[in-house]
Amino acid sequence: MAPVILALFLLQPVGTTMLPKVDTAPWNEILRQYVNQQHLVDYSKLKQQDWKKLREFVGDLGHQGSQESSPDEIKALLINAYNSMTMEWIIENYPVQSIWDTQTPFKARRFLLGGESVSLDEIESRLREMKDPRIHAALVCAARSCPPLRSGAYVAARLDEQLDANVREWLANSALNKFYPERHLVTVSPIFKWYSKDFDAYPGGLRGFLLRFGPPAAIEKLRDGKFTIRFANYHWGLNDQYGRGLGYSSFQLGVSWLKNWILSWSANLGRKYNVNPAIFGGIYVGAIPFFTLCIGWIIRNMRRRKSIVLPVLAASFFFISAYLYLLVVGRNIPAWVYAFIFAIIGFGVYSTVRKIRAKARLDGKA
Repeated sequence: MAPVILALFLLQPVGTTMLPKVDTAPWNEILRQYVNQQHLVDYSKLKQQDWKKLREFVGDLGHQGSQESSPDEIKALLINAYNSMTMEWIIENYPVQSIWDTQTPFKARRFLLGGESVSLDEIESRLREMKDPRIHAALVCAARSCPPLRSGAYVAARLDEQLDANVREWLANSALNKFYPERHLVTVSPIFKWYSKDFDAYPGGLRGFLLRFGPPAAIEKLRDGKFTIRFANYHWGLNDQYGRGLGYSSFQLGVSWLKNWILSWSANLGRKYNVNPAIFGGIYVGAIPFFTLCIGWIIRNMRRRKSIVLPVLAASFFFISAYLYLLVVGRNIPAWVYAFIFAIIGFGVYSTVRKIRAKARLDGKA
């Protein structure tokens, strides 16, 4: 039911969405106090002094709205929600080298927005549905290659002005985007590649977007549009004022990404089939020593010519315990999974019996 509700929440018309009317003053104060001119965040000081204020603001975003909001009100609120929730998640896990060092940072539905559980990715998707590529200059995922984090909240009354200014500042930042008019070359953030569909829909496509918002001096020489566009690498190190994450490497990113992919896959598996992979794995691994002891018990009883019924039953239980969990708790499990489980059980029983008989014959000869 929850996914259905969330889907309806994301798909309902933008102009009629009921989102909370939130006072942005606390968020504005946090940004002005803890974001410097280089758009880096003093996470350490924020965590010590104003984490409670940040939590309260994020908590206010979770309340269900009672009035309709305009498109600009929704857009401003969603941007503020994304950025504040990202910051709160970093503070909760600080110190870290990158947001990727936290558990499933973008896909987990750990936040409340308008009374519904949402993930950062879902907030971003909601904004993308509004067909304004400028939002990509406003969303800050706590990485060093993110667009500049404004030292102030977004507000509906000045949203167009704020978004235009942020796009221009982003493109003018030579650490993130470089314009080489003499070489007819532009090297821009990979964000433009990741969300190419959003920028392709802009009048003139990505070139039109760059020509409108790029640095005036460079754009004047590129006005004919005959320039090559390349994409820079993305630095996922934390946007921390004290250099934390500055040396975050591609290898570290790869390891963290793989870990998060596995966690995300496991979570999706659990939601789809009502099975917790950690519990399944725990039962499977935990049963191994008990199964081994039972095999020894069977062999000992065979040597002493005692009944092996009880140890066989015990060994069988420990052998299939993890699969029993899957069969009993699981939902919507495909038929091939059942066939595979029974095949494994059958093969396991067959191979175990062979080993026991072989061991018994060797003991008999001895």
